[in-house]
Amino acid sequence: MSSIEAPVQEELNPFAIAQEQFHTAVRYLPDLDPGLVDYLVRPERLITVEFPIETADGQVQNFVGHRVLHNSVRGPGKGGIRFHPDVTADEVRALAAWMTWKCAVVDVPFGGAKGGVACNPAELTESDLRRITRRFVSQLGDALGPFVDVPAPDVNTNARTMAWVYDTYAMMHPGENNLPVVTGKPVDIGGSLGRAEATGRGVLYACQRALAQGLVDGLDSLDGATVAVQGFGNVGATAARLFAEAGARIVAISDVSGGRYNEEGIDMDAAIALRDEAGVVDGLVGTEPISNDDLLALDVDVLVPAALENQIRADNADRIRARFVVEGANGPTTPAADRALYARGIPVLPDILCNAGGVTVSYYEWVQNHENEQWDEDLVNAKLLAKMERATDAVIATQSRLNGTLADLDRQRGERGLNGEPLGPVDLRTAAYVLAVGRVAGVALQRGIWP
Repeated sequence: MSSIEAPVQEELNPFAIAQEQFHTAVRYLPDLDPGLVDYLVRPERLITVEFPIETADGQVQNFVGHRVLHNSVRGPGKGGIRFHPDVTADEVRALAAWMTWKCAVVDVPFGGAKGGVACNPAELTESDLRRITRRFVSQLGDALGPFVDVPAPDVNTNARTMAWVYDTYAMMHPGENNLPVVTGKPVDIGGSLGRAEATGRGVLYACQRALAQGLVDGLDSLDGATVAVQGFGNVGATAARLFAEAGARIVAISDVSGGRYNEEGIDMDAAIALRDEAGVVDGLVGTEPISNDDLLALDVDVLVPAALENQIRADNADRIRARFVVEGANGPTTPAADRALYARGIPVLPDILCNAGGVTVSYYEWVQNHENEQWDEDLVNAKLLAKMERATDAVIATQSRLNGTLADLDRQRGERGLNGEPLGPVDLRTAAYVLAVGRVAGVALQRGIWP
């Protein structure tokens, strides 16, 4: 038998990762009551439903869906519904928790929620997806509601899907203003102008503000910066186009068909047109193929992972050569990779800040629906810019404050009898969590523990 030990396997369960991120941040909040900490890390509610539909070809298929309300201390649950073959209860629990902290970071009055149905949209017709949506919403019943839990689009769902959510709920609650029950709707039925681009635009605004604040030495704007974008769905494509409009050179993009590369820069209009026509960017004229691993390892100024979870891990973090990682997706970087990148001086602008533009404009849509108004797109974008800049400033300031008070925090931990290693320097993700957890805990304490 070989004496060489096998490498330790990294934990890639998204719920375990979300809990680890939370508990890392809580170490820097020594005044929190342990019981309150235990409450904040747990979801308030998990609903799992199993249901059949009759597909377009007359077959009966069964599906499993989940909806998690993680926390409602600051307001109704808020979070997307995704359709993907790999949807699990743990994934949805993690995404709901991230939504709680995301809403708190940008300071909108929602808690975290998330939902999903395990299915493969590529193998289903539009009528199949409509039936799945309607049955899922009807099974959830009054667990959804404008003041209870408000869905939105997510992976493989869009404004059309949200129209089905709204219509189903409206059929179940006639005679009421049901528009605020879901956001990301078509503009004609109460959707907000600017919502479709909001997540990608928020990525841009957060990145620009962080650069202007001097987060990356020698890079104070996107003008002339080289950028690689992993994932070319709504978020990635929008971010890539807006980054290019801001003066960046997009050298690589990728989707499910693979990656495309051009050192001189990719024509974003052509890439988006091909994606809209063919569904993928494979074969984009003027580019060459690049693997996902090689895209992540490109020597660029900014890397935007905008695909799925766990893309930058312990086994590939040492290959990252970007000067700045800006997270468009939820959970693309694992805790071990975070530590490796921080040790190498590569800042990571975390997902719970960076991709919060979507939930911010969802909040604006929710407000417009309650007030029976529709705001101009310029107003929506101006409000989004202000929110993202304030949130980015707050995260950077929190990081600076924590790193300047480590000795005091260690002393406080000792006075409270908290064991563990001395506190180390704080990265941006931990700073964002400390800011968010502190805000949620503060509201919980102000409200008091019921009854």
